[in-house]
Amino acid sequence: MNTFFTKDELINYVFIISGSIILSLALVGFFLPNNIITGGTAGLALLLHFITPLTIGSLIALINLPLLIIGNKYLGKMFTIRTIITIILISLFIDLFSQIIKIETFIQDTILGAIFGGIFVGLGLSLVIKGNSSAGGSTIIAKIISSKTEIKAGQVILVIDIIIILSALFIFEDRTKILWSVISIYITAKMIDYILTGSLNKKVVYLVTQKTDELKQLITQELGPEGTILKGEGLFENQEKKMILIVVEVTKLQRLRQIVRQSDPDAFLIITEASEMLGRGN
Repeated sequence: MNTFFTKDELINYVFIISGSIILSLALVGFFLPNNIITGGTAGLALLLHFITPLTIGSLIALINLPLLIIGNKYLGKMFTIRTIITIILISLFIDLFSQIIKIETFIQDTILGAIFGGIFVGLGLSLVIKGNSSAGGSTIIAKIISSKTEIKAGQVILVIDIIIILSALFIFEDRTKILWSVISIYITAKMIDYILTGSLNKKVVYLVTQKTDELKQLITQELGPEGTILKGEGLFENQEKKMILIVVEVTKLQRLRQIVRQSDPDAFLIITEASEMLGRGN
């Protein structure tokens, strides 16, 4: 069966089309009328739009397509094809909404424009990512740089966004709009994180104790049977150590602390965020 017409690939394009529409509406309805910018290619296109006669859609295409040609070997064939289609869709939708349909401004207010624009862009990009694609731009540059250096892709994207924000200082006279642009980018990042990883109400707990068997029984009775006992050696030679690894709901953390305090005062807990969970029960 042709790769483009599999069920999974069709689902990818449903996400891509939906995300492209939402992202385009955010730029046209929130950012453009309030002179606010966002990160990545969209932000750069908005900046250039304010100083050139070119449309935002055409600028997005002009910026991204050369990058795609350069970064093709770093992205993979299908990912590159999806990204090209995503960029074309975003470019077309932006110019359709702003130049042809000429949709009305959603809100003429810097603060609300930054907040809701950030939410919409985050939602749109999340759907594009769920479609195994990208909106190009900084993602492509980040992949190229991270493949040739030890710099992480996330750091590259952050630097690009900072450069775009700093560039806005030379275009916008109102500095408050630039600060609200920074907040909008932060909201977008949090929105993407929330949608892609979910809102987890659980913590990962490492329990180091000499009373593994006793605490194992109490935890199983009080909190549930899921968990793992890790065995290893301490820094001193032949010093055997055991650790209980469990995932606990936030509401049960206090009960876990009480169990440990009563059973083994010398034990200690290491509690971390469960940013994403996959597999049985999730």
